[in-house]
Amino acid sequence: MRTLDPTDPPAIGGYPLLAQLGAGGMGQVFLSRTVSGRPLALKTIRTEFGADPGFEERFAREIASSNQVRSPWTVAVVDYSPAGHRPQWLATEYVAAPSLADWVERHGPLPEPVVRALAAELAEGLRAVHRTGLAHRDVKPSNVLLARRHPLLIDFGIARAAEDTRHTRTGGVIGSPGYMAPEQATGGDSAEPADIFALGAVLVYAASGNGPFLHPGEDLSAAQLLYRIIHEEPVLDGVPPALMPLAAACLHKSPQARPTTDELLKQLGTGPRAWVTALPPDLEAEIAAREAELQTALKRPAVPSLSPYPPPSAGFGPPIAHLPPPALPPGTAPRPPSFVPPGIGPGPAPGRRSAYTLTVAVLAGIVTAAAATAAITWPEGTEGTPTTTSPSASTPSDALPASWAGTWRGTGPGNSSGDGITSARTTKVSVTVTLHAAGRGEIVGRQVSKVTEATTGRDIGCTETLRLQESHRTTMVFQAVTSAPTDPSAGVLCARGNLYTLTKTGADVLTLEDEGSQTTGSPSRLVRSS
Repeated sequence: MRTLDPTDPPAIGGYPLLAQLGAGGMGQVFLSRTVSGRPLALKTIRTEFGADPGFEERFAREIASSNQVRSPWTVAVVDYSPAGHRPQWLATEYVAAPSLADWVERHGPLPEPVVRALAAELAEGLRAVHRTGLAHRDVKPSNVLLARRHPLLIDFGIARAAEDTRHTRTGGVIGSPGYMAPEQATGGDSAEPADIFALGAVLVYAASGNGPFLHPGEDLSAAQLLYRIIHEEPVLDGVPPALMPLAAACLHKSPQARPTTDELLKQLGTGPRAWVTALPPDLEAEIAAREAELQTALKRPAVPSLSPYPPPSAGFGPPIAHLPPPALPPGTAPRPPSFVPPGIGPGPAPGRRSAYTLTVAVLAGIVTAAAATAAITWPEGTEGTPTTTSPSASTPSDALPASWAGTWRGTGPGNSSGDGITSARTTKVSVTVTLHAAGRGEIVGRQVSKVTEATTGRDIGCTETLRLQESHRTTMVFQAVTSAPTDPSAGVLCARGNLYTLTKTGADVLTLEDEGSQTTGSPSRLVRSS
């Protein structure tokens, strides 16, 4: 973490820049924060990618796709640049932990039990990615964070968005030399087996301090590395004998011969807490030092933002905007208009929107509600069942304070100025939040929105089941795990994954912070009713 240069802007997209975190092939990375103090990694995209006429569309699509991956091994997308904004940027959760590349470069290879636990964790992470029909395509040591609870895979949405640009404009390939599968190196298909190859290469690096196609002390060009990947066998010197067969299987030249993530996990046979148990004490100490450094950085005063985009409105549920339908082939009948979050259609974004909403809008094509909430395991019948940890797994500092348990209600005036296209006209928004005891990562309650549409009188609100995402003494961050219409007959589509930050400003008052997914005219305060 380094101080900002005089040439760095004070803020990007309304988020204050607090420090430099690094730079890479795609752009620069800065430390930022939300208004509630939640740390963010804000990544700017190099202009050469943004200049490509198709990159912006791919960027939005790939970030939306990436947001389908909800697992303990990935970081969440919090926000990203609206259409037409330069530089383009992406804000994700920031985790104060070293990358595998940083750690091995400074401390040397990891012990065998740690490498085995790392292999199992990364296989779990890739399995979560692959189950959504996606591939990471850029697994490498610098994209693996050695966090305390789980190693984290980062930075796969941007890499996929850049793929067409590099193929069509420069004839290049996506990935990092030394960690790319042969099929990637030759510009062929880059799918799940390529991730397995990269995983094998990462494990060789973690165990030996060198990539599988580099001898100690060598400094080869990218072209030389790619040649070795295609034509030569990997170097497994330094890999523990017990892990050699697994690494060799992952690094097989043929994609079809490589194991799947399920097969890898079966071979590794590690327990659910193997990573936490194997974490070296010096790594624990570094994570603690980084967390302390982060807290100091987050307390720095923010320079006022010059962003032309206004802050989000208060209340629950994401705002929506109209996206003109794409050009249709001759003879094709027009389709009904679609609704997506602001910033995707032409013109400036009328307000910040959650990237979680974009996932639904892109995948489903139509969002007709001005509120996003969800239901999950409640008796009324909902979609999906969450996986939660046991209450005993959370420490008291990670739990919802007992004073938050109960029912909280609020009423807002609705949005009488909506035009019915970019935003719904509503006459009333009622919100009920019910919370119970839970630890971080567990289901903590639900919230029910009732949103009265002005023109029809129908209820276009949604019902959410909430998971406790973060606990900060008087401020809690909740995530909507699933969504369903409050009135099933209303025909609305509700987005999952929305984030809400609530602060306890009185014994019986909760205030919604100005961030996350909100709809105009929702209540900004909730008062305890029981």
